Amino acid sequence: MIGFFGQPLYIFLSLIVSIPIYLVIESYVKSIQVPEDEAAAFAGTVFFFLGLFTGRYIVQIWSARLKILPKTISLGLCISIVVCVAWLFFHADFPLHGRVAINLLLSWVPFVLISLALGALIKIVHDVSENQLKEAKKMAAHSKTELHLLQSQLSPHFLFNTLNNMYGLSITDHEKIPALLLKLSELLRYSVYDATEIYVPLKDEIAYINNYIEFEKIRIGDRLVLTTDMEEVIVPEIKIAPMLLIVFIENAFKHSKNSIDEKIYIDIKLKTWGNSILFSVKNSYGKEENETSIVNRSSGFGLDNVTKRLSLLYPTEHELNIKKDNSFYNVTLQLKMR
Repeated sequence: MIGFFGQPLYIFLSLIVSIPIYLVIESYVKSIQVPEDEAAAFAGTVFFFLGLFTGRYIVQIWSARLKILPKTISLGLCISIVVCVAWLFFHADFPLHGRVAINLLLSWVPFVLISLALGALIKIVHDVSENQLKEAKKMAAHSKTELHLLQSQLSPHFLFNTLNNMYGLSITDHEKIPALLLKLSELLRYSVYDATEIYVPLKDEIAYINNYIEFEKIRIGDRLVLTTDMEEVIVPEIKIAPMLLIVFIENAFKHSKNSIDEKIYIDIKLKTWGNSILFSVKNSYGKEENETSIVNRSSGFGLDNVTKRLSLLYPTEHELNIKKDNSFYNVTLQLKMR
């Protein structure tokens, strides 16, 4: 429990504010013709601040854990302050002449109520604001931890899927393995070392995507019919969350590869427009062969991961649409630039 006067800063601020408060009270006591008005004004100033700290002290046990401003109590305190202030002005205009004791009672009682109510209201607002700030910091720390966890899961997930695919090629088309290993090392270098920040330059992410596309071209061969339209001149200051778009591109190649159609059709577009990044990927999505590989069993991981990251990094600044029909799977994503 905090002491009666709280932090030393509060006493210092009270001393500064006491000067205008004293002048206001002195003007008031003169208007109601109180004898020895300077002494009365000094006493009123002292009692005013004692009332502030008393109201603050009384309410602090209850307000310490408040996270939302209680509307009924706050409104009641505000109304009490307004009514008491109005009464003081009314009484100053129409004092009871010749009845000093009654005048003092009718002026000092509402004056004390004002200071008590104001001290309680200030403490409530302060505690609510402080608790909301603590909660926001706690949520931010939790979100950052969750974000790093999600981001750290992407590299193992990508490596897992790629090695599983390369295992199949090592049996059926082993001459492609050396070239694939070289491309894989470049991809892993980016995902492990360069993509550790919350946001990375968009041009670096595009270079990573192009490397991945070259990797898939080697792996799939003539079966792939690929069209790309990605903006080449990207301002270095434009940033994006790392390995965000690659999840959709990886899924496009995976779903197309698993179809029994003769050709794999994939179309990738990436543009910047205004303060937005526009991305789309469309791929053929035919009937899949009956496969029970471990890759298929983990196929939903990447999409769940990227959806969570979008909600953390772009909570109200993204629009994701995924459409699927009998022939094609289409993803469109609009992001706000960083």
